[in-house]
Amino acid sequence: MSSTTISYKNHRFPPHIISHAVWLYFRFPLSLRLVEEMLLERGIVVSYETMRRRGRKFGAAYAKQLRERSLRGKISGTWTRS
Repeated sequence: MSSTTISYKNHRFPPHIISHAVWLYFRFPLSLRLVEEMLLERGIVVSYETMRRRGRKFGAAYAKQLRERSLRGKISGTWTRS
């Protein structure tokens, strides 16, 4: 499996902030405005509309990476005790 890299070129925020915001939105049942408020509490001023655009742009790529990562971790269909 080849992993595609996500390009953050020409975006206002650093990649780790964009990825964290998109992860929050897709991982938890949060609205865009709640994600906006959570980032604001951390001193990051971003509008919910920007969040919506980043989710549309990067959401599918993040989901694909998460699926690939979870499939790599599965060895068998049984739980083992360590």
